[in-house]
Amino acid sequence: MKETSAEFIAKSTVKAADKEHRRKINFNIGKYNAAVPVGKEQFSDVNLAREKAKNIKWKAIETLDKQLEHFESMIMKRGAKVIWAEDAQQALDAILKICEEKKCKTLVKSKSMVTEEIHLNDFLEKQGIESVETDLGEYIQQLDGEPPYHIVTPAMHKSKEDVAKLFAEKLGTDPKATPEQLTLTARKILREKYVQAEVGVTGANFIIADIGGIAVTENEGNARLSCAWPKTHIVIAGIEKMIPSMTDLGLFWPLLATYGTGQRVTVYNTIITGPKQPNEKDGPEEMYVILLDNGRTNILADEKQRESLYCIRCGACLNACPVYKNIGGHTYAAPYSGPIGSVITPHLKNLGEWKHLSYASSLCGNCTEVCAVKINLHELLLENRHEAVEEGHSKFGERMAWKMWKQGMLRRGWMNMAGQKTKNWVVNTLVKGWSAHRGKMEFPKKSFNQMWKEKNKKK
Repeated sequence: MKETSAEFIAKSTVKAADKEHRRKINFNIGKYNAAVPVGKEQFSDVNLAREKAKNIKWKAIETLDKQLEHFESMIMKRGAKVIWAEDAQQALDAILKICEEKKCKTLVKSKSMVTEEIHLNDFLEKQGIESVETDLGEYIQQLDGEPPYHIVTPAMHKSKEDVAKLFAEKLGTDPKATPEQLTLTARKILREKYVQAEVGVTGANFIIADIGGIAVTENEGNARLSCAWPKTHIVIAGIEKMIPSMTDLGLFWPLLATYGTGQRVTVYNTIITGPKQPNEKDGPEEMYVILLDNGRTNILADEKQRESLYCIRCGACLNACPVYKNIGGHTYAAPYSGPIGSVITPHLKNLGEWKHLSYASSLCGNCTEVCAVKINLHELLLENRHEAVEEGHSKFGERMAWKMWKQGMLRRGWMNMAGQKTKNWVVNTLVKGWSAHRGKMEFPKKSFNQMWKEKNKKK
């Protein structure tokens, strides 16, 4: 189902009034806000670290074609197979072909936003293949039939009581079970799935060009099990995940941990450079790496928007955004929510249909302030709005209103001629979009311009 601006407004209006939802989100984000300053203490100069990370990503994206080709040649030397997918369907077809060759009935996957982007679970279910989420948060969401709510913490909107109730309904556990008991229940079920699965799927936090490696960072160990136990390992990664060198991880892993969860470093950090080698006892027999475009080259071709490809998916901008904290992650109806989602979704999908997300912002700049790699997110949101207008996606009434506003602003005398009552009527009655979701605006009896003239005449 295609999301429209009207549906987005309707959903966000309902969610913004949900006080219980706001309580849960504020509670969870409050914990995050308390942890992040502690994590930042490991950096002698955190702003310098962010600036350096941005420069490294700039280099990676500006030379992306060469970096990808070098990565491909290096990882293929160790026996991995690389598949280039221009869109979601090509990626899904490639995965299905692999699963059919391996006679796969059960597939385990670690947390991966790019698999949400291509709707992998729904696709596999239609093909009669069981796809099991092994990240605890993703597993909770899968049990509840919901997509992830947040790009780092998928079940952020659920309380421990919500999870206990869900497990009781779906798995028959005690409705009053503790978080520890619930975790052990999920662990027992998932451990059996690792053994049963013919194929394991992971994403990639980073693609490493110089060694031909995939870097995966996690806190539960489920990604390691997903790629180590099944005989076939499939990696699905967006082409923008590239970093030039393995040594860059010395900066990016701590940055991702600090800005993602407030940790100094996440619990499990793994570099995978291919399938099991002749001298190795553990690991998959075959490894496939699917490099996904799916609209990313559209962003790459846009000189101003290219900066959004630097994102390392830490989720900091979501936690900082006043809009996200009020309307929630599901309201965006897209895999990537919050400020970064509002920037990239219109380019990954369709600008005309998804431009409304770029207006889901107060333009306070807090997203830019907290970005781990200093992406100018609020400026890119403005650029999206500009591009939408330039491409003719704005409504006729909206264009006429701005033309009238421009003429009025260029002629101060006209503005002064319109009295307080006229201005109030225009904004609160004629401009319906203002009063629909805001209180009435009351203009002062005299404008600053008029008072300035009166003051100077008295001198």
